[in-house]
Amino acid sequence: MSGSGSVRAARRLAIAVLAVALAVAPSACGRSFLGVGKTIEGVPEDSIAMNLVLIGDAGLPAPNGEEPVLKALRREISWDPKRTFVVFLGDNVYPHGLADSSSVERAEGERILRDQMAPLLETGTRGIMVPGNHDWDAGSPDGWRYIMRQSRFVDANGRNIVRLVPSMGCPGPVTIDFGDYLRLVALDTEWWLQGAPPLKPYGPGAPCGAATESEIVDSLRVTLATAGTRRTVVVAHHPLVSGGEHGGYFDWPTYLFPFHPWARLSGVFARQDVSGREYRAMRTALERAFAPNPPLVYAAGHEHNLQVFRRTQARFQLVSGAGIYNHTTAVRAITGTLYTRRASGYMRLTILTDGRVRLSVQVVDDKGEATEDYSAWLETRRIDRAVPVVPGAAEQPAPAPASTPMPAPAPAPAPPSPPSPFSLWPADEPG
Repeated sequence: MSGSGSVRAARRLAIAVLAVALAVAPSACGRSFLGVGKTIEGVPEDSIAMNLVLIGDAGLPAPNGEEPVLKALRREISWDPKRTFVVFLGDNVYPHGLADSSSVERAEGERILRDQMAPLLETGTRGIMVPGNHDWDAGSPDGWRYIMRQSRFVDANGRNIVRLVPSMGCPGPVTIDFGDYLRLVALDTEWWLQGAPPLKPYGPGAPCGAATESEIVDSLRVTLATAGTRRTVVVAHHPLVSGGEHGGYFDWPTYLFPFHPWARLSGVFARQDVSGREYRAMRTALERAFAPNPPLVYAAGHEHNLQVFRRTQARFQLVSGAGIYNHTTAVRAITGTLYTRRASGYMRLTILTDGRVRLSVQVVDDKGEATEDYSAWLETRRIDRAVPVVPGAAEQPAPAPASTPMPAPAPAPAPPSPPSPFSLWPADEPG
């Protein structure tokens, strides 16, 4: 073939490939950002009961304290450590969780965890780490051992300030109450995706408060039904909906190799995607648990971007998985999207003393400076009565499953002056 013929053939091939990519990529079209720069007025500091900071997928920070997002987090929580609580939304160690002590990867895994805990330990800010799929060795058959190692390491080195919750591979729910303002409910959603026993703790012999799918659903229902006046926030690693690649929305270069998105959209190689069989079962079960008393917020990571949704399963769904600078993935606005952006950063829920809740999305630059990129009121109803807030003041095991729905109890009388919050953080967390 002549040189000019080869060029023409190459052009025809390129055009054909591009045509196929465009034909199979309808989900790649649409707005890649929404709500950017839409903010509301701030609130006076003396009206703030507490700040809940949500940061996910932070498990590969730049070394030597140079990670921009963690620098921004350090400044964020320095405002008032006693009125701040931090939730790391999983994938705390990339790419395979915390390896065995004999592995050459162990030292780097420990460094990654220490770097994330450092801002909290330095300021005395309380917080938890929620497990993600990478913390279970990316869902390998040996994943349970990995998450148990991480659980022991965090609890041993978190100085009773930072803990892994739920621990030891248990699914939760674990409930943490903050006065009459907030009920935080933590789940390990990778438990659902990990496969059948013996790959995870399951059934009557498991050392967990809930160890079957039905027990988790029943416990969640009771937890949400008995929250009283508290705003309820459920935190986990996997989102229920997403405009990112785990939700089936890929950037257009991905479609140059169309088998990959086709396979994931059809549920093949998609255990970690919304389209996967196990993922669909988990989402259906959680939505069934939420239905009688939907939480105000369901917050997750998993996607390396920032998303805010108005949906029905929870009144608001947040995806805050951009905890490493410049480690982001494509995202699209879908049904219910209020805000979305491919950027590094985190989110903050500010609970006021009157019970109102304000959301702030903080985008972080390469110098570690955070800027509010979006904010909105998630709850404007006021609580008639207010009591002192102590972060982490009442961590509870998952409630026993109820055979019939339990009504919310009457508000309890205001408690006496609380003891030190550190003494109320139990050494042994129930599964």
